[in-house]
Amino acid sequence: MIERILVVDDEKLIRWSLRKNLVRAGYEVLEAEDGNRALEVLDEEGADLVLLDVRMPGKDGLQVMEYVKRHYPEIAVVLMTAYSSVEGAVDAMKQGAFDYLVKPFDHDEVLRVAQKALETTRMQRELALLRQQHQKQFGVGNLVGNSKKMLEVYDLIHRVAASAATTVLIQGESGTGKDLVAKAIHFTSDRASKPFMNITCSALPETLLESELMGHEKGAFTDARERKRGLFEVADGGTVFLNEIGDMGIALQAKLLRFLEDKVFRRVGGSRDMQVNVRIIAATNRILDQAVREGSFREDPYYRLKVIPVEMPPLRERPEDIELLTAYFVDHFNEELRKSTRGFTAEAIEILKRYQWPGNVRELRNVVERAMILESKEYLGTADLEPSIRNASNSDATGVNPGSPHFALPEDGIGLQQVEDEMVRQAVERTGGNQTRAAALLQISRDALRYKMKKLGLR
Repeated sequence: MIERILVVDDEKLIRWSLRKNLVRAGYEVLEAEDGNRALEVLDEEGADLVLLDVRMPGKDGLQVMEYVKRHYPEIAVVLMTAYSSVEGAVDAMKQGAFDYLVKPFDHDEVLRVAQKALETTRMQRELALLRQQHQKQFGVGNLVGNSKKMLEVYDLIHRVAASAATTVLIQGESGTGKDLVAKAIHFTSDRASKPFMNITCSALPETLLESELMGHEKGAFTDARERKRGLFEVADGGTVFLNEIGDMGIALQAKLLRFLEDKVFRRVGGSRDMQVNVRIIAATNRILDQAVREGSFREDPYYRLKVIPVEMPPLRERPEDIELLTAYFVDHFNEELRKSTRGFTAEAIEILKRYQWPGNVRELRNVVERAMILESKEYLGTADLEPSIRNASNSDATGVNPGSPHFALPEDGIGLQQVEDEMVRQAVERTGGNQTRAAALLQISRDALRYKMKKLGLR
C-alpha cells in the first residue's frame, strides 16, 4: 500500500519541489495551500504524514497540528519553518510534532525524516488496532451476565476505570472471574495503551516475589548476574495485577504499603528510590478482614488496598445468569472444537440452575466443555451432565422436606443467607471441624467451605 503524504504550504514552488522528490521516492502526495484547505483534505482523503508549514494565512501550522492531534492522533506531523522560527518549532514538538525541517530543504534530510515519521504512524496505528482488539477481548463486554449483581459489577468497573484511583481490591471465591474484572478495568481505562502486568503472589517464595515486583541490581544476591527491572517499573503508566494477594508474606506487605502510599520503590540491592505511575489491582479468595484479625495479613496495607473494593458474586447467587453463560460457552467451544451444538435442553438448564457451583463460573465452563467433547448432538440433555451434578440437583430439589421442623419457614420469614450460614455451622459442628466431611455434607468444594467458614469466623 502506497503511503500518502499531505504537503501544506502557501508557497506553490515549495509544494512542487516536495511533491517531485516525494513522488520519486514512491509516495503519494496531496497538497494544500493553507490551513483551512489542509483540514478539508484530511477529512476527505486522509493521510499518513503531514508536512506542515508553520506560518500561513488563515489557520497557521500550530492550529492545524492541534486539529490533527485531536482528530487523527496516529498521524505524524512534521513542521516546516525558516531559521528564525526554529525555537517556535522546537516548542511545537513538545506539543506533539514529530520533528521539524528548516527551509531551504536538504531533500535527503526530508526523505530521512519522512521515513522515520511514517514508521511512527504505522506503529501508532498498529497500537491503536491492538488496543481495540484488547478492549474487545478483555473489556466489560467480555464479562457475561445480566443479573442485578453483575450489573452492579459492570457499573463499578466503568466508574473505577474512568477514575484516578490507583488501588482496587477484588474479592470473591475461586472461579468467579476476578482476573477478568482486573483486565476489564485496565482495558476500559485510559491506561489501556500501557502494560498490564500480572503475577500470582502464591506462586513464588517471598524473596523471589520481591525481586519480580521491584527488580534487583546486579550482584544483589547469588544469581543476580545483571540488573533486572521489576513489574512496577515495566508497568509504568499501566496496571499491575497482584493475584492471590492474601498469600503475600508479612515482610513484603510492609514494602508494598510504602509503594501503595507513595508509588516509590527500591530495587533489591539498590540504593536509589524510584517512582512510577501504576494502578495496583489486587485480588484474593480469602476474607482479608478475617486474615487481619488472625494476624496473617497486615492491617495497614489491607485498608490501603480496599479503597475501592469489588465483590464478585458466586455463581449460586446469580442463577439467572447460568443460561446466558452456558450459551456463551457453547458458542466458544463450537468454534474451538469445530462443532455445531445449539445448546442445552430446558430440563438440563434447570438442573444447572439448581446446582450450587462450588467452582463457580470456571466449573460451569468445564462442565460445558466436557459435555461437548464427549457428545456431538444438536442439543445436550440431562444425560450429558456429570452424575455428581444431576444427583446434587435432584437432592436440592427433593431432599428438603418443607414440613420438617428443621426447615420450617418462620411466620415472619427468614433470609436465605441466614439459612445458608446456619447449615454451614451445623455441618462444621456435626463433623467436629473436619472440613472435607463438612464440605461433602453441604455438597460444595473444600475451598468454598473454607471461604464460608472464614466469612462466619468459624475455626
